[in-house]
Amino acid sequence: MLLYRDRLDLSGPASTLVFAVYAAGLAPSLLGAGPLSDRYGRRPLVLPFTALAGVASLLFVGATDSFALLLVARFVQGLVSGAVFTAGSAWLAELSALDGQAQSAARRSTVALASGFSLGPLIASLLAVTLPGPLVLPFLVHAVLVVAGVVAIARVPETAPRLRRQPGDPSKRPLVKPGERLLALTGLAPIAVCVYGLPATIIAGLPVLLDLPGDGVLATGVLAGLTLGAGAVVAPLQRRFGSWTAVASATAGTIGFAGTVLAVGTDAWPVLIPAGLLLGAGSGWALAAGLALTGRLAPPERRGTLLGIFYTCAYLGFAAPFLVTSAASAYGSKAPLVAATAFTALLAVRLVPYARTGNL
Repeated sequence: MLLYRDRLDLSGPASTLVFAVYAAGLAPSLLGAGPLSDRYGRRPLVLPFTALAGVASLLFVGATDSFALLLVARFVQGLVSGAVFTAGSAWLAELSALDGQAQSAARRSTVALASGFSLGPLIASLLAVTLPGPLVLPFLVHAVLVVAGVVAIARVPETAPRLRRQPGDPSKRPLVKPGERLLALTGLAPIAVCVYGLPATIIAGLPVLLDLPGDGVLATGVLAGLTLGAGAVVAPLQRRFGSWTAVASATAGTIGFAGTVLAVGTDAWPVLIPAGLLLGAGSGWALAAGLALTGRLAPPERRGTLLGIFYTCAYLGFAAPFLVTSAASAYGSKAPLVAATAFTALLAVRLVPYARTGNL
């Protein structure tokens, strides 16, 4: 976005519109792909939308000098992301169950998603500062990877019909198991918001509040790579934490946000590195805990639908940088970060009773 801002001379509202268009494509895709994959299968959703990811990358190649095409590419990217996240996570969970590895499904999804989110900005920023065509080459590399992904996905067996327990339209059955609605609202929903709320704050919000070294492009990419990469690295610890994984997420978020308060208060950007690692770890644990809880709460025939709602709540966390920067302009840079620290601390306390009873 820093490169597009300079290349296309984008104003602040125009840059915000680029993010809003992505959300416009993402929201209906997240909510619609789950029920469709529950009814028609995972492959009919994942395969074509993965191929469409390559089309989106080629649109970005043509958007180097076109703001309108950039918006189209971002909208398509949102459609792709929502469908593949939702149906793909459900598919991976069912494949794990068929292999007798149901307990590892959440960890596998977490590692896959966090690795993609960390490697994307890290590799893109390295390509942008070391090779020509910073607004072309990263998307061409991605398009090639998409082709390889489509070939691999085409060989993966369908799972949804094999795991359905009841015939008929699954949308007419309860979304969560009886007696679990309160846990879904007060446990699953806030955990979901932490998935992207924790890392997005430091990746997209803190570079606005602090001066990063150099032109900011490489520094932001490296910070994003380290933060989101931490989520992939710590995901296997879910096996040890068990029902305490969500508490660990909120605790890491609390300490990480406290680190951002220190960084802003002392104007010491290096403090963002350990803070980012903690927030990234909290994000990874939130994703692992949320996916595991989603799998437990939803009947198999409604798994895709509940995953879609989970990811929708998770993407609400991307509003965190906007809230932080907006509040900073009115109340000072530290105030919203102190509030974020307090929120995650209260969440950790709220989740302890669920963890003690093994419900998380």
